[in-house]
Amino acid sequence: MSAQAPGAGERLDWLRLARTDSVGPVTFAHLIGRFGSAGAALKALPDMARRGGRTETPRIPSMAEAQREVDAGEALGAQLLINTDGAFPFPLAMLDPPPPVLWAWGDIGLLARPMVAVVGARIASAAGRRLARDLAAGLGEAGWVVVSGMARGIDAAAHQGSLTTGSVAVLAGGVDDVYPPENADLHLSLTRQGCVVSERPVGGKAKAADFPRRNRIISGLSRGVVVVEAELRSGSLITARLAAEQGREVFAVPGSPLDPRARGANDLLRQGAILVEEPLDILRVLEGLPGLSAPTAPRFRGADAPETANEAVLLTLVEDLLSPTPVSIDTLAREISAPIGSVLAALADLALAGRAELLPGSMVVRA
Repeated sequence: MSAQAPGAGERLDWLRLARTDSVGPVTFAHLIGRFGSAGAALKALPDMARRGGRTETPRIPSMAEAQREVDAGEALGAQLLINTDGAFPFPLAMLDPPPPVLWAWGDIGLLARPMVAVVGARIASAAGRRLARDLAAGLGEAGWVVVSGMARGIDAAAHQGSLTTGSVAVLAGGVDDVYPPENADLHLSLTRQGCVVSERPVGGKAKAADFPRRNRIISGLSRGVVVVEAELRSGSLITARLAAEQGREVFAVPGSPLDPRARGANDLLRQGAILVEEPLDILRVLEGLPGLSAPTAPRFRGADAPETANEAVLLTLVEDLLSPTPVSIDTLAREISAPIGSVLAALADLALAGRAELLPGSMVVRA
């Protein structure tokens, strides 16, 4: 079953499903694919959660709550993009799975242009900030929109260098969550000259768990990710890893081995990242890449409903195989000799019960 683009009456249900407790992008995509609409998926959620072993129904926002979120965003001048909308950024829509919804505040047209991310250390050197500004300015002059996370340091410098040519900030909180506070003027400039986007509801404050999802959007929007400065345990390296997993190019600026802020970028270079000293190093690669292709199958593909006669037995078999180590859904199906569709449906029940977490790339872990 494949889903149709939601009409006006379905959009609030789409938002409600995206905001439902225990429904991440993977579970969302499965539910839409399986049931065909957000409204039908919402009706099925309580029974699915009970089958998974949850004693209480996952919290589903009411229609009034969803409408209040829409009203709050529109009051700012922001726009809610559903991932089947024509205005939803095409590279992001091609992710497996794409974010269900995205708030965008500012020049929405920037999201239709080719983008490249420039990210790096929050506590950045003066030389690193200058280089980030120069790289962003050079990329912008060549027609590329620069994406970053509006953090202090390298991110802020990248936005400053590209503000006049096209800059997009991806936030971990809502599009109106100004963090850090000293970037308030930059945030205002981005909403007027660039664009600010976020998966999170308007008014939402960033939590630690939101930053990996923010980083996934940064890499997903971009044809390549440039790391200027980063320590070995850095969010910028997470963005670079996600970019590689998504088939994007990874670039890194080399630095002195005496500076801890260079170790992450230098390690990326050891792993095969493309060395960057000037914008031309990036442009040579990006301008030679083929364009992104449209998918050959529907964006949402759902498995058929479980065919097994004993769903409780299947749930137990599947859950017993889960651990904190990610495992592929194909592997689970082979281990218990069950159809993929039945295993995926059981995993969706377990995810809604908070006992499993579905990950991108058809992987799953015990919650």
